[in-house]
Amino acid sequence: MFALLRRYLRRVDALYLALCAACSAVSVVVLVSIGQTQLGSNNKASVQLIASFLGIMLAVIFSTVDYRALARAWPLHATVAWGLVLPTLFLHNFRAGVVTIGYDAGGTSNYSWYRVGGMTFQPAELAKISFILTLALHLSRVRGRVNQPKNLLLLLLHIGVPTALIHIQGDDGTALVFLGIGVFMLYAGGLSNWVAGGALATGVVGGGALLKLRPGILKGYQFKRILAVITPDDPNLADITYQQNKGAMAIGTGGLTGTGLFTPEHIFVPNAWNDFIFAYLANVLGFVGAAAVLALLLGVCLRTLTAALQSRDALGRNICVGIFAALFLQTVINLGMNLQVLPVIGVTLPFFSAGGSSVVMMYFCVGLVLSVGLQARRSRVDAVAIL
Repeated sequence: MFALLRRYLRRVDALYLALCAACSAVSVVVLVSIGQTQLGSNNKASVQLIASFLGIMLAVIFSTVDYRALARAWPLHATVAWGLVLPTLFLHNFRAGVVTIGYDAGGTSNYSWYRVGGMTFQPAELAKISFILTLALHLSRVRGRVNQPKNLLLLLLHIGVPTALIHIQGDDGTALVFLGIGVFMLYAGGLSNWVAGGALATGVVGGGALLKLRPGILKGYQFKRILAVITPDDPNLADITYQQNKGAMAIGTGGLTGTGLFTPEHIFVPNAWNDFIFAYLANVLGFVGAAAVLALLLGVCLRTLTAALQSRDALGRNICVGIFAALFLQTVINLGMNLQVLPVIGVTLPFFSAGGSSVVMMYFCVGLVLSVGLQARRSRVDAVAIL
């Protein structure tokens, strides 16, 4: 058993897997601290621990599966993923026995969840993985011809339709991540700088015009969250700015080493176990702890890009770029929310925020990256053997 494990770790990117596991370990410890000092229960930490162990096992299993076969199986996973997403577009808090379809988990018209008994699941997390695989396959099939009008139009539809569906679902934070993943992958897949620049300018001007002509396109709470970033001291927005003000205060008063784990001597931040776990972490572990967390996430992102560079085919590179984009964008957006420079849009911090389904799906992505690296190493070994 141990010999088999050692052989496996020699073949895969063990450092990458270790960095991800370290993120999960820190997350569980921090969630135990939140459970003891705020919630009076370790349920969230227990779910995170179980999900992390399950996720690591799935990552190991899927690392041994050829990612090319998973990409070619897109009719299967796309049907399952989007088949779960589509009902939430029309059914809101619809109960069928122990299952609630289109569950509104946050009270903000975000009906993107399923509730099964006391557990919740967000199908958009599974759809995100399917989206990366299908777009990676699409890009690999038009490699070198991305900028041809027909191919570019189809690629934009491939990105736009899933993004629009998630927006209609009510989860604009995840929709923004979908859009960002698509843009990253499209640019890395060969999109012309001129086309990219023109599209960016058109998007900025078009978006501004749309908000001017149809200001009602943003829901009331969404508009207030944007205003909260611009005017955080506005007393009329006190109910909206409270969480971010507390988060910024927690980060700013953490000092070098923080107030310490498992003690009540910290600044209370609402929802500290989820979107604002970084604020809590920076408060109790200080600058040293916050810097360590950022270093871990940076390491995960860099190893993901390393796997992309080492890939022997366009499909593997595209998959790794998509997963890097998901990690990078979620990290940047979440940190922006915590630092009060971006509006609160419900984007979690990868590996750290509480959430069993998101953790498991994140490790599924880890398995894909490991698979790309493993196949690249096999190709190099085979080439050396032939020589």
